[in-house]
Amino acid sequence: MKTLIRGADVVFSDRVAAVNILIEDGSIIDCDAAADTQADEIIDAAGLYLIPGVIDDQVHFRDPGLTHKEDLHTGSRACAKGGITTFLEMPNTKPPTITLDALDEKLAVAADKCMVNFGFYIGATPDNVEVLKSARRTPGIKIFIGSSTGNLLVDQQAALERIFGETDLPICAHCEDESTVHANAERLGGGSKVSDHSLIRDHKAALIATQRAVDLADRHNHRFHVLHVSTAEEVEFLRTSSDLITAEACPHHLLFNVNDYDRLGSLVQMNPSIKNPEDNSALWAGLLDGTIQVIATDHAPHTLEEKAQPYPQSPSGLPAVENSLALILNEVNQGRCSLQQVVSWMCEAPAKVWSINKKGRIATGYDADLVLIDMNREQQVLNEDQVTKSGWTPWHGVTLKGWPVRTLVGGRTVYNNGTFNESVRGTEATYR
Repeated sequence: MKTLIRGADVVFSDRVAAVNILIEDGSIIDCDAAADTQADEIIDAAGLYLIPGVIDDQVHFRDPGLTHKEDLHTGSRACAKGGITTFLEMPNTKPPTITLDALDEKLAVAADKCMVNFGFYIGATPDNVEVLKSARRTPGIKIFIGSSTGNLLVDQQAALERIFGETDLPICAHCEDESTVHANAERLGGGSKVSDHSLIRDHKAALIATQRAVDLADRHNHRFHVLHVSTAEEVEFLRTSSDLITAEACPHHLLFNVNDYDRLGSLVQMNPSIKNPEDNSALWAGLLDGTIQVIATDHAPHTLEEKAQPYPQSPSGLPAVENSLALILNEVNQGRCSLQQVVSWMCEAPAKVWSINKKGRIATGYDADLVLIDMNREQQVLNEDQVTKSGWTPWHGVTLKGWPVRTLVGGRTVYNNGTFNESVRGTEATYR
């Protein structure tokens, strides 16, 4: 089947051009097709921009084990609405993804449930190095150097040395120093209000763990990706890091800070915690100067009932996949960044970091994972419109300008202006 996308302003790696894109059997076959090219489907995209599908390299879809919060179908459906065509999901499900069998099972379930493309990290434990050494069909290894439970917490130096020294897959990590977090919590008596969360999981906890992980990566010559950078100190440290190191920021750390606790309470309780307005500015500066390469969501839904528990019983995490692209497009409209920079941060860079085949760019031979966006559409974010199973968003009531309006996965429309094509299924990401 051939599809012609006609009349869009197409965002390439090096330019924006008004050209027509021709798709056949799930791949881009012509990036400058004639307007009268014969096709089975013609999509009139005049007045819209066409970008590569977003790749979100950090989501928690709670499947298996916690599917009352989210599952692979509802999470991938929310991705489709938000312009995300590929997600990489974290291993802290129940049971955790720490064996090859668990990884294979997730991939099989995803092939049946997911409306967009998918990949799954394998989780590190203090004693599964042999599994990590033999793992394939995965973008990489996830280490929780802090902020996890059970055997997914790896903060002993000997275990970390083995993981960095004996494996070859790229590694990413949640970086918060457990000893610092525990000392802060003890000093504050465990914390009594949600704003204490940012005092317990403070700047020092984040910086110490990030420095520790980067040291391991450099000494073992191992590719390493710093997840959800949250502090100005980390940005400054990473600014002089080696080419082995990449990093990412999340919308909540870019756009929320401790001043939002009074308004939103535990809805913005996150690990790592939100920080200060100065940290917001530093993260944006890090994106703009290339110190931080990726924007990802860390989509981590809980029910509103769970979030409403008094601190510290309230869980950390928030849903974001269906609004993340619109949030950053709104920043384009406000003059903070360009559309090409957004494509770099949300499409090209994650594909490069995780060596994902044929994704992240609009180019001949690449997969036809594409998003049409209307930079002039203004729309309010509302809880009642959310398709994530958790059914809420911390951005409820915020009006954003710039929205994805149509999402294609493998050349097939999966979402179009509020309508889903439930027959579309994504495919397993492959890695170079």
